[in-house]
Amino acid sequence: MAVSTEKHATPTAKDGEPIIRFEHVQQSFDGNVVIPDLNLTINAGELFVLVGTSGSGKTTTLKMINQLQPQSDGKIFIIDDNIQEINLQRLRWNIGYVLQQIALFPTMTVAQNIAVIPEMKGMKREEIDATINRLLDQVGLDPKKYRDRMPSELSGGEQQRIGICRAIASEPSIVLMDEPFSALDPISRTQLQDLVLELHEKRHDTIIFVTHDMDEALKLGDRIAVMSKGKILQVDTPTAIAQHPANKFVEAFFSQSVAKNVYDVYVGKMVMMGFSEVTLPEGQTAPIDISSDRTLGEAFDDLTNCEYLRVVDGDKQIGFINAQDIVNYLSQRKHDEDDNK
Repeated sequence: MAVSTEKHATPTAKDGEPIIRFEHVQQSFDGNVVIPDLNLTINAGELFVLVGTSGSGKTTTLKMINQLQPQSDGKIFIIDDNIQEINLQRLRWNIGYVLQQIALFPTMTVAQNIAVIPEMKGMKREEIDATINRLLDQVGLDPKKYRDRMPSELSGGEQQRIGICRAIASEPSIVLMDEPFSALDPISRTQLQDLVLELHEKRHDTIIFVTHDMDEALKLGDRIAVMSKGKILQVDTPTAIAQHPANKFVEAFFSQSVAKNVYDVYVGKMVMMGFSEVTLPEGQTAPIDISSDRTLGEAFDDLTNCEYLRVVDGDKQIGFINAQDIVNYLSQRKHDEDDNK
């Protein structure tokens, strides 16, 4: 297909409006169809997670957005622009990209790595220097100590922080993250997940995040797309997927992250609140009691009828939980287990 170079930059959209659309997209490699018919809409300002097992097509889907792997058929749009009609260089300049392998330029300093795209786009030197300092501060690295360091002098977590800085240095409206934390230790992984949430809250950018870890997906995603064999099985919020999995595969994939019973979640909530007694927010009621030894699946069923459940042990009231408490607990459970090994 001939590619026009008339359109040279990615447009913007207001939060909540569609920004990326896949329409009947197919992808084949050496005659092998890996994605048969992908239809998907991602909204501006959301942190959208693609989750699935190895070979499910999630990374291939991500790479089609910046055309590292052009689709075999179908169309992909950013707002109303067909991405194959956008100048390829300009397309990639306006889409941040964070890889699992980190891939900092080894012969460049931290500052030089962050400055790569701003320099290519012609940003003024003083503006680039200010951006480098600001971003290093935002990711918790002192610019005076880190600007002139080489990648080999950094830990894996520090290198990935620089990778994030480099990806957002030119203020792209779209950022792609391909399993960026899977090779890191549990503590670094949790810290960087929190950093992504913090930066996303400040920037209101659109992040498409690939992971094979349902815990990570639950923690990060505004919406989650569960993929298998090149197909999207379900797209919804973390709570909705937990409450209403679309099929047995989604249910089994989610169940890998499920605690044994309601009491586990309540204790987890207490830990996060500093072991204080958990009470209902003012104005809320808990019309349904649930025994502390009931399963999370049963709790989610009950939560379709009310916002909060009262956790009881026989006649004794223990506390209160809602669906978000369960999701929050699940997102932290794997990290807690890793720390206790």
